[in-house]
Amino acid sequence: MTLISKERAILFADVSGSTALYELLGDKPAAKAIEAVLGALREVISARDGVVVKTIGDEVMVVFNNPQAACEAAREMQQRMATWPLTAGAKLAIRIGFHFGLVLEDKGDFWGDGVNTAARLAGLAKAGQILTTGATANALPGIQRSNLRDLDAISVKGKHDAVRVFELMWGDTEDATHVAGLAESAKVQTRLTLEVGERTIGFPRDKSVLILGRENTCDIVVQEKTASRLHARIERKGVQYVLVDESTNGTYVAIEGDREVLLRRDSVMLRGRGKFALGTSTDTAVVLIQFDCS
Repeated sequence: MTLISKERAILFADVSGSTALYELLGDKPAAKAIEAVLGALREVISARDGVVVKTIGDEVMVVFNNPQAACEAAREMQQRMATWPLTAGAKLAIRIGFHFGLVLEDKGDFWGDGVNTAARLAGLAKAGQILTTGATANALPGIQRSNLRDLDAISVKGKHDAVRVFELMWGDTEDATHVAGLAESAKVQTRLTLEVGERTIGFPRDKSVLILGRENTCDIVVQEKTASRLHARIERKGVQYVLVDESTNGTYVAIEGDREVLLRRDSVMLRGRGKFALGTSTDTAVVLIQFDCS
């Protein structure tokens, strides 16, 4: 079964040390203190156009339309907690994990590998720490990447391969400037190569958009019966490449390591290697389009 998916930034934040707080204060006072913290976090989330998906005890799950908003919200949450008054003599803190990628949505809830990854990162984070993935780092603009510190590849529960993890620095520290060049240099070298049938096509340096479809005027003509005349486009945004579906039947995309998803009037950032097909599954396509974004 092919699932419809969207790119979203998922963020988890939870109150560190809540168990000890319940033992210290008792159930009702501790619950009240934690709810006050979560209320402050909701204010930040709302200001950054995020949506609270659910609250589970001392943890909140949030969705943002883009990684930039999630990044700023995470920083502002930690900054808010840095000035939070002591609770019964204890300093409360939060830990945050967020990830930008494909997620599945149904009736306002989200699930899938992207959600699991964000949750695992929040679990790995220490009090006062923000963790994100390499894929998310690559989706952020340069000014936000300058606040990232590369923690290298880390084994994450539930993931077969190690995940490249970055820490988002939110205070006044010199560490973050040391990793800006690393994240930036990895991005600057990014290029996109497409294999369309027997053809190999590099994204032209003098163009910012490539049109794909059955129409002979398209930059890349794809003779697939299920393809629309003007089916999709690939936009170059800085050093990022975004596939945008504009078709009737949708565009089927399988990024290496993830399951195939269907785009309908939506977009996805091309990362690493993968394949896509116009109007039909990549398993049945006459013309399969493979991409290498490295």
